[in-house]
Amino acid sequence: MSHDLKYTRVLLKLSGEALMGEEQYGIGTKVIVRIANEISEAKNAGAQISIVIGGGNIFRGEGLASAGMDRVTGDHMGMLATVMNALALQDALEKCNTYARVMSAISINAVCEDYIRRRAIRHIEKGRIVILAAGIGNPFFTTDSAAALRAIEIGAEILLKATKFDGIYTADPAKDPDAKRLKRLSFDEVIERKLTVMDTAAFALCRDNGLPLRIYAMGVTGNLMRILCGEDIGTLVQPTH
Repeated sequence: MSHDLKYTRVLLKLSGEALMGEEQYGIGTKVIVRIANEISEAKNAGAQISIVIGGGNIFRGEGLASAGMDRVTGDHMGMLATVMNALALQDALEKCNTYARVMSAISINAVCEDYIRRRAIRHIEKGRIVILAAGIGNPFFTTDSAAALRAIEIGAEILLKATKFDGIYTADPAKDPDAKRLKRLSFDEVIERKLTVMDTAAFALCRDNGLPLRIYAMGVTGNLMRILCGEDIGTLVQPTH
């Protein structure tokens, strides 16, 4: 079935908050099972999928820093939170009979592998889902930056960012009822219009390396497979359009 896919090798960015579902904190069991089922379906259709996962459902370094904690310490706690989420997703995937490997940018050898680019690519080529945890391993960089960097390193054709909104809007759709969804944008247009897509470092990496970015709603079942098959869902940001 792989010949039906528009994209074969993709990197999926999941926020930690997305894993909460209806919960106020931590991981919503129903949500992580649904995500795992969608990823397994895509893998079985022939897609090679890597995932970068956030940790905001447990700890967010920037938030801890604003409350008075040392920023580096807070960011390290945030990195560890992403490892916890990655292990939970690995478990959910394996319950779907889908092989998954957690690779961390900081060494925690008792629970997961270190991130090594060539090894990650080998896992991908063997049909395993690779879950990339702990950001890029350095403080002051978000998991958005990690997603952009890892996508480029592994040769992904597109970066898919799953969010609570179904794309990029002219204004915050939660605050402005007149906000309109933008289907296609160039990187230059996003900068000119000062649209909040992802943090500046991540966006610059995508732009400078010609990596297209699609932002879509994670809460709609089946969206991942539809995008892989070429449906125009969410907002596509690309070098030119």
